[in-house]
Amino acid sequence: MEAIIIIDVLRRAQAKVVVASVGDELEIVASRKVKLVADMLLDEAAKRPYDLIVLPVSEGGLGGAQAFASSVKLVNLLKKQRESNRPYGAICASPALVLEPHGLLKGKKATAFPAMCNKLSDPSEAENRVVVDGNLITSRGPGTAMEFALAITEKLFGRKNAIELAKTMVFVRP
Repeated sequence: MEAIIIIDVLRRAQAKVVVASVGDELEIVASRKVKLVADMLLDEAAKRPYDLIVLPVSEGGLGGAQAFASSVKLVNLLKKQRESNRPYGAICASPALVLEPHGLLKGKKATAFPAMCNKLSDPSEAENRVVVDGNLITSRGPGTAMEFALAITEKLFGRKNAIELAKTMVFVRP
């Protein structure tokens, strides 16, 4: 859900979305055996800069976050993103299992999947559904994916555009 909602909302906002697979194949088997086809492998995707990099944990929740965390190429991309002062984000287990261990939450407020919040070095904002701290955007899980995608849209295209998009999708932000 997280991946599909993020991709769909950003494409509705007219963002050029690139879906990259950290595995060796373009086909990604997500949680609940949902199959997605990536646009390219991470090796190819890593050759260019991005306005935003987001980790949706689409490869089966915990397993997906672990695959992200063990990908040196992905972690290096995220570190370059932060160093370049460009937005990056993660939802579900990824803030705690990918961003935190690699120092990508240092000095930042974040949230994560409820069972993972104890792994955050600063859990002060952990109960929030979406947390935006500068260029970092984090969220809790499947039930917060729409809010997360709209927060990303707001970061990239401004509040007015995010609100208009939310209205066209018949979504009301709390």
